[in-house]
Amino acid sequence: MELFTIIMMNVDESCVRSLSAQIEHELRLLHIAGDGLIFQADWHENYAHIRGEAVGLAEEPLSESLEKEMKARLADVLAEHIIAEKEPLILRHLIIKEYKYEGKEDFERIEGYCKQFMYGETEIEEASIANAEAGRLRRKQLLTEQLALYFEEKSNLNLDGFLKFRLQDYIEELREVVEYAVDEYMMDRQYQEFISLLQYFVYIQEAKIPAAHLIHKGGHEFVILNDRLEPIDANEFDATFKLEVLEKDINFEDMIVSTLITVSPANIYIHTRDPDMTVIKTIRQIFEDRTTVCSYCRTCHTYLGEGKKQDQLYP
Repeated sequence: MELFTIIMMNVDESCVRSLSAQIEHELRLLHIAGDGLIFQADWHENYAHIRGEAVGLAEEPLSESLEKEMKARLADVLAEHIIAEKEPLILRHLIIKEYKYEGKEDFERIEGYCKQFMYGETEIEEASIANAEAGRLRRKQLLTEQLALYFEEKSNLNLDGFLKFRLQDYIEELREVVEYAVDEYMMDRQYQEFISLLQYFVYIQEAKIPAAHLIHKGGHEFVILNDRLEPIDANEFDATFKLEVLEKDINFEDMIVSTLITVSPANIYIHTRDPDMTVIKTIRQIFEDRTTVCSYCRTCHTYLGEGKKQDQLYP
């Protein structure tokens, strides 16, 4: 008695064997009576199928509870297969076909944002990893429920057709992820282009003062001092570039960068207890070898209090 048939299009032999083995493992745990179950996996040029049959005494109709459990396990295995094997392919298809990103660098960057959001890859924060895992479990539950409903009606499943015509909500969620990833990629590219512009401007501009001390007092509170440790007044300098480039959507980060570019110090000493803060990374990226980060020196002691490290700027 045939129990089910799974049809897959354009799939390699190793994938068919792996899925067949997973299905067989789960269904043999049901201990169906008689000679049990026979599983057969066949693949052809353009498609493959996995078939499960009951033999011997098991050819008798399964009890309602046993049949329900078999379909539930089959749905669970297939849902996991879709998440692990089909989901990355769907994301790639959406990136290429709907957003026309075919260049290797562009594609890999966008795919990386998708993976970071969906699977927590390249993200070390526990909350982000937990959110990614929660999203994965929710998507799997959605797939399992839809597959279980399908198997209540039919025993033969064309997996690719099922994905295309019965899982529009799932596909739409993946489409939203790609849209988010593309937006993040575009913002990052615009940011890098802007940083490159600022780097060029810093490169061609002559130094106006010998040094500036950027004091990070915590949070968003910064103080900028000259080489004599006196407050810097950016209004004393030519501010043309600041007005043209940093005029829109000014925030505290823009103001700090704008001031430093305007006064154009030969060297920038950054005194902070949080060197990984975004604005500090941005300043180091723009001014490159002009910057020195200090976590404790005499200036740090005056403005930031005691630190754990020894003097790094002064003997």
